[in-house]
Amino acid sequence: MSARILVVDDNRANLDLALYLLRAFGYEAEAADDGPNGLAAAMASRYDAVLVDILMPDMDGYEFARRFKAEPALAGIPLVAITALAMVGDRERIVSMGFDGYIAKPIDPTTFVRRIEAYLPAASHSSSTTSGGPETPAPSPTRSNDGPIILAVDNVQNNLDVVRASLEPFGYRVFDARSADEALELLKRHRPAVILSDLHMPKVDGLVLIKKVREITELRDVPFIFVSSTAWHPNDRRRALEFGANKFIMRPIDPQKLRTEIETLLGETVDGDRTDR
Repeated sequence: MSARILVVDDNRANLDLALYLLRAFGYEAEAADDGPNGLAAAMASRYDAVLVDILMPDMDGYEFARRFKAEPALAGIPLVAITALAMVGDRERIVSMGFDGYIAKPIDPTTFVRRIEAYLPAASHSSSTTSGGPETPAPSPTRSNDGPIILAVDNVQNNLDVVRASLEPFGYRVFDARSADEALELLKRHRPAVILSDLHMPKVDGLVLIKKVREITELRDVPFIFVSSTAWHPNDRRRALEFGANKFIMRPIDPQKLRTEIETLLGETVDGDRTDR
């Protein structure tokens, strides 16, 4: 049975990345956006591990650790600090304040889940990181230098971070662009296996981008996936299909679903798309 993990962080982007990674490997991950809510959640339900940001307002990670470890029912649960602090003295203080260990920010998607598992008994490890699950085996996380290139286009950095965290641990190379114009410049140097683009972007939106991409002979057959957090307007969908969109995904992105959609488009062999132009 997979472990239940509580993540406590007031930074929404950091919280989302941690949750996406844990859930991608089959963990039951829950969130709290500050120390008091996190402590209340830990008291109300049983978790196999609790991950806590150090720098939070009102109740910082150190105060959280003091109160957490003072509760007999919680004292034996692994408490792991997630911190951007990197000085030797800070590291020593983290452990001395009651944490069982720490993981430095920024989170490395290729090692994050494995490092969390170091604090969990083997029996509670996610089946996704061992057998790949009983029905839909998932590949083990690995950093690849020659995996399929995914071009992710979005004007919101957090959205790009989520895509990177969802794909890079599984061998994909994610190139990102903060605008359609930046994406077109990248496409002059690299041929991606798949283009993953936000629909609504300022100045030049996703519909203009796909139209321009399909006008480039060498890129006409590159699968194009639209992602949006807003409902699809019928006219948007019609125009996207006319310009050659292959898939539509609504946010919030489910990492496993995203990988499945990409794998479906790529098929079993995508050797022709794995190298740069």
